[in-house]
Amino acid sequence: MSNARHLFANTALVVLVPEAEQAVSSVRARFDPSAQLGVPAHVTLLFPFMPLGAISASVVESLQALFFGFASFTTSFATVGRWPQEAYLAPASEAPFIALTRGIAAMFPDYPPYEGRHSEIVPHLTVAQSSAGAAERGAEEMSAVLASSGPVLALCTAATLLENSSGTWRVRHTFPLASPVA
Repeated sequence: MSNARHLFANTALVVLVPEAEQAVSSVRARFDPSAQLGVPAHVTLLFPFMPLGAISASVVESLQALFFGFASFTTSFATVGRWPQEAYLAPASEAPFIALTRGIAAMFPDYPPYEGRHSEIVPHLTVAQSSAGAAERGAEEMSAVLASSGPVLALCTAATLLENSSGTWRVRHTFPLASPVA
């Protein structure tokens, strides 16, 4: 949910990254408006997703089946990336996030990634957004955090549907990924 103009959109599909909270929470609290609305550290799979009122039991069942078709995976976040008004942590393993996003988009073609504005899917964990200054300061602070504490290691075991019908984001559904093949 890295696009500030969509802070009040209805739903999003994400992979939560609780292992990153300690490293990113201070920076996100100051430089990422979505953190102030209850959005935890995450990698967005699809935002915006369909309106909450359109998410029926059959949509939930379809998402559950889709996500269970993907194996859980591990990744690390050791690199700070930048766009003009955003700073983010890049996952070392992009492929699983891209596959999840493509799977959702194939199942729900009316909701393409980035609303169809960008052809490339770039998985990322936003730490700062809204202005070039915020992005620059957030990137500097995150680089210092990673230099002192090392990369964030994460085990990704589920996708999550977040919704903000009340003005703050909350978990609506959690969809487990399959256990990795031994």
